[in-house]
Amino acid sequence: MSLALPSLGTENQSPYQVESRREILALLKGFRDKSQLISLMINNGSEAFITSVLDIDDANNTVIIDSAPGNEANQRIVEASSVFFDGLLDRISIQFSSSKLQRTQFEGRPALQMPVPTSVIRLQRRENYRINTPVSMPIKCVIPIETESGKQNQKFSLVDISCGGIAILDDRNLIDITIGTCYEFCQIDIPNIGLIDLTLQIRNSQELTLLNGKTTRRIGCAFVNLSSRTLTSVQRYIMKLERERNAKMTGM
Repeated sequence: MSLALPSLGTENQSPYQVESRREILALLKGFRDKSQLISLMINNGSEAFITSVLDIDDANNTVIIDSAPGNEANQRIVEASSVFFDGLLDRISIQFSSSKLQRTQFEGRPALQMPVPTSVIRLQRRENYRINTPVSMPIKCVIPIETESGKQNQKFSLVDISCGGIAILDDRNLIDITIGTCYEFCQIDIPNIGLIDLTLQIRNSQELTLLNGKTTRRIGCAFVNLSSRTLTSVQRYIMKLERERNAKMTGM
C-alpha cells in the first residue's frame, strides 16, 4: 500500500466514488463481519495504526472502531485534522476519511467513534488485484540481506500477493526501503506449487502499530522481469487462494 494518500472526491477518482449510504453501510458491515483489518493513518501517512470495525449504528450515524494502543496515540488521532482509512475487502481497496473521531467505549473497552462516511473510494485493479495470504500458515519470502559478514538469507512473512508483486512484513527493519532498491535471488515457497525464484524492487513502505502494541514495517515490492513460467505459478496460487476464500464464504 502506497503512502500517497488520495484526495477523496477529486475528479480523477470520481468513477470510483461511492455516495450511496446503503452501499457504504454494506461495505462497513463487510469489514465488521469478516473481521478485516484496516490501516488508519494520520499526519499525511507518517503515522499509521491497524484497526477494525467493531460496530455500526445506523440510527445514530456512527461507526465504532478499535482504538490504537496507548493513550497518547489515541489522543493524536482524535486531534488529527484528518484521518485516512484504507482496507482490503474482497480484493477491492476501500478508502475513506474522517475528521471527527472521538473516544468512546465498546463492550467495556476503549474504542474510537466517528460518523458514517458520506463517501468512500472503491478501487478494483482487475489486472493486478491483491489477495491476502493465509494468516494461519504464513508464507515466507527469502531475501538475501547484506550484512557485515556478507549476504545472509532472511525470511519475511507475506501479507498479500498479486501478479505484479507482494507485500511483506519487516519486523526487524532489515530491508533497505529506498524506493527502487532491487533484491535479486529472492525466493518464495508456495504451497503445492514449490519454490519460485524472483527479483524484487522496493516500491513503498509503511510503519504500522499492531493491536498488541508492537510495531512492524509493511513493504510493497514489485516483481522485476518475472518469467512467464513464474508468472503462471503465481497466477495458479492466486486462483487457489480465491477458490478457498469463496468456499469459506459459501460454507462449502
